[in-house]
Amino acid sequence: MYAYLNGRLETKTPTQVYMDIAGVGYLVHISLHTYSKIESLEATKLYTHLYVKEDALTLYGFADPEERELFILLISVSGIGPNTARIVLSSMTPVEVRTAIVTDNDAAFKKVKGVGPKTAKRIILDLQGKIKEGAAILDTTAPAADRNVEEAINALVALGFQKAKVQKVIQKLPPEGTVEQLIKSALVQLT
Repeated sequence: MYAYLNGRLETKTPTQVYMDIAGVGYLVHISLHTYSKIESLEATKLYTHLYVKEDALTLYGFADPEERELFILLISVSGIGPNTARIVLSSMTPVEVRTAIVTDNDAAFKKVKGVGPKTAKRIILDLQGKIKEGAAILDTTAPAADRNVEEAINALVALGFQKAKVQKVIQKLPPEGTVEQLIKSALVQLT
């Protein structure tokens, strides 16, 4: 329902913020990862997910779309609710979560409070295929570069190239380029 909120941060705690948007205050639950990114900001944009339960509507906010995507994937796992998903994203960065899933590292999830051995295995089993299909595994620290690479991959897949082949080609390119530069360089190698 809400894709993102962009406004002034009235109150910030490590678990929630109050955002003032055009005079309306929104209570948004956040992870420690998001808090670390917005702690010093007066205003920000949070990517959101509205969790609907029979007795409550709860809004969760994330500093970037990747974290929101992981939250949605985590709550799709049987036995993982929004609070457990938020604890996972508070204990691990999005890159660490993706890496643990792809490399079958259940020990990383077992370190998270509230996640036992069975739940850790279930997270990996349920999400391993979705993570491999859904995103390139990137070892880069620049969020803008991540977005450019992801956009370039999506554009090339939309042009009809196989995703696995596109990812291999893109990973060999320097990630600092613009989306257009990445697409042009990849097209040279793909055609």
